[in-house]
Amino acid sequence: MKKTLYISVTLSVLGILLFSCSTKKDTFINRNFHSVTTKYNVLFNGKVAFEEGREALMNAYVDDYWEILPVERMEILDDLTLPGQGGKNPNFEKAEEKAVKAIQKHSMEIGGRQRNPQMDEAYLLLGEARYFDQRFIPALEAFNYILGEYPDSDKINEARIWREKTHLRLENEEYAIANLKRILRFEKLDNQQYADANAVLGQAYINLKQKDSAVQVMKLAAASTKKREEQGRYNYIIGQLFNELGYKDSADIAFDKVIDLNRKSPRVYMINAYIEKAKNFEVTDENKEEFLEMLTDLAEDRENRPFLDRIYRQLATYHLENDSLELAEEFFNKSIKKATKDRYLKALDYENVAALRFDDAKYKDAGKYFDSTLLNLKKNTKKFRRIEKKRANLDDVIKYEDIAYVNDSILNLVSLSEAERTDYFQKHIDELKAAEQAKLEEEEQKKNFVANEFASSRNNVGPRTGSDEFYFYNQTTAAYGKNEFRKKWGDRPLEDNWRLSDKQTIVRTNTRGESENVADEDEKDIYSVAFYTGRIPSDEKIIDSIGKERNFAYYQLGLIYKEKFKEYQLAANRLEQLLENGPEEKLILPSKYNLYKIYTLLESSKADDYKNDILNNHGDSRYAQILRNPEDVIASDENSPESLYAKTYKKFASQDFKGSLADCEKYIRQFTGEEIVPKFEMLKAISIARLDGYQAYKKALNFVALNYPNDEEGKRAQEIIKKSLPKLKNNKLVNDEKSRHFKIIYQFNADETEAIEALDKTVKEALNDFGYQMITVTQDVYNRNEIFIVIHGFSTKMTAASFEYTLRSNPKYLIKKDHVLLSSENYQIVQIHKNLSEVN
Repeated sequence: MKKTLYISVTLSVLGILLFSCSTKKDTFINRNFHSVTTKYNVLFNGKVAFEEGREALMNAYVDDYWEILPVERMEILDDLTLPGQGGKNPNFEKAEEKAVKAIQKHSMEIGGRQRNPQMDEAYLLLGEARYFDQRFIPALEAFNYILGEYPDSDKINEARIWREKTHLRLENEEYAIANLKRILRFEKLDNQQYADANAVLGQAYINLKQKDSAVQVMKLAAASTKKREEQGRYNYIIGQLFNELGYKDSADIAFDKVIDLNRKSPRVYMINAYIEKAKNFEVTDENKEEFLEMLTDLAEDRENRPFLDRIYRQLATYHLENDSLELAEEFFNKSIKKATKDRYLKALDYENVAALRFDDAKYKDAGKYFDSTLLNLKKNTKKFRRIEKKRANLDDVIKYEDIAYVNDSILNLVSLSEAERTDYFQKHIDELKAAEQAKLEEEEQKKNFVANEFASSRNNVGPRTGSDEFYFYNQTTAAYGKNEFRKKWGDRPLEDNWRLSDKQTIVRTNTRGESENVADEDEKDIYSVAFYTGRIPSDEKIIDSIGKERNFAYYQLGLIYKEKFKEYQLAANRLEQLLENGPEEKLILPSKYNLYKIYTLLESSKADDYKNDILNNHGDSRYAQILRNPEDVIASDENSPESLYAKTYKKFASQDFKGSLADCEKYIRQFTGEEIVPKFEMLKAISIARLDGYQAYKKALNFVALNYPNDEEGKRAQEIIKKSLPKLKNNKLVNDEKSRHFKIIYQFNADETEAIEALDKTVKEALNDFGYQMITVTQDVYNRNEIFIVIHGFSTKMTAASFEYTLRSNPKYLIKKDHVLLSSENYQIVQIHKNLSEVN
């Protein structure tokens, strides 16, 4: 009886469970069974995996505090995930699998209505997992499904906000802004949803460079969120935005809010808030001690050790502004040592030290620091190119400063009397002897010490501990023993019977390749006055040549410091030194004119002195005419070589390459033998490059380098051939999957003027209609016969293809012209090598 009852109950329970598993019957038991199973089994595991993935993603992200922080900590990878491919992160992949399982196994759509209340959460988890896995189109589909199928869901507002976040990732900022404004205005949001919506809106405004609008909504986000991490991050972003808008007081208020959070938000926000406040701080004599104490306290706090690189840099900047140059360099070097990950910070530190060495006339050291700066900067950035150019200019500075220093020294010795020369070199010899004697005494003391150690070690046998060590355990005595062995036996190979006299001994030589037994005659000579005085030139032609070379070096230094480095005081010093040296006539007038220009920039009264000098002593010169009537000179000088070159270059800059090439060839013939010709030749080479490509450019550059080797253009051509052309040699198109910049290209014959203008007008109209402010269109010359219409500014190939499809399919535009989609890297290769035909 009991057994029968037991079986009946068991079968009943199993039957109920089996019956309740059905997703096709709308019963109380079915609904609750699937709801509970979905929530506490499938979705629970999915959400755990999702949170683990999101936390790992946020922890792996490294913020760039040199730029405005993004609202969301998420690194966008360059490689794209195509439809059908798996995810990048196993946690998000697992979360998506659980969401899909929940939908497939527990969805109860009966009579056109969903009976399982957990399905909206399943789709939300699905969209979120895809979003963080950077599969934004599938994520958008999930969020749109919630909005379309579950309008009464309590997750509807979250789905709306997530959808607009996804639109931002797809660069649909204008569309996202319009939707977010509507959500904030008409939907009933709780505090966190209100904060999230405003934060996403703020990011949209930041993307569009509308910083004032971004500030307002970010304030609302910071005030509404209860998450301390978000409060710290949002207020820090507000401070950054105010700084870029120029409102330092408002920025400091925002940074103070970050600092007040202290340990409630990540410490990195607080430290960087202190640093930004320090940058805004106006140091005066009254508060500079207090300011220094604040920075010092930050540096001495043990909790701030991970951030010492930025703190030390701020201390270095403080000392630099107070002209404590040694302390500034010390802290810049400390910052370099601590900056393990922030390469841009290291680059700035190296640049500062390079500038200090430059100002201290240590040009070679400055060059090394500029080299280190370049190693830590991203290539092809504006800053990289500026430093690279400065470094190249420094080579000329080093060259001419060395010439000036050496030649000045020689000419100074030439000017001395015989007795003065003898006294000068005798002092030098005495210093050499004193240094040699000190070195010998030091070596003798070291030898005696080692000998004592050696003798002591021989009296002790066997390994020992402490100071009483076994002979070979003591490096000092072992080294002494090796030297003694070599003195007695020489260098002998390790082999049997090494003591035999017929074994070959390796002869040791000194660093100059001479036997140690051979006396160095030159070394004896360095202690003789005649060794030095006999090398001073006495031939007037040689002395005159040295003087001219020195003067030309000073002139070049003056121009380099003025034009390339904007170091006006240094430039003035070199040019004034040149004039004191009594240079040849051709350098006097241009030096005075450049000094006039320099002192005008420095707002010094010396400018009038040099102006009057030129007018009074060189009244018939071209420089005097410029000073008297600059406008008249310019008007009457329209056909001068310089003016014609400027007009020709203007044609080149406006992409009239054929016109600039024709003018170059015309003026090269017209001004044969004049100084302007190398400039026209170089411009001709560049025009040929834009019209005919790499090989023609290479040939033209070789012509300039061979025919004008001593001119600036010839040297520049040689440098381009040596350094730049090898980098441009490759004509193979690259894989553009990782590119972040794409273009749409339409190809026309150069004589299709009306068609070119019509397409250009249509594209600009479309861009204006869609409000694409970051997308631009240009007309680019391809070769002598073809022109491109190029639409620039797409960050993905998919976005470019989508816009092209709109232009082709929208009845308002209907552009049927064949097109090519190219990454910026491949477009550059196509323009350099003229190989568009190789594009598939």
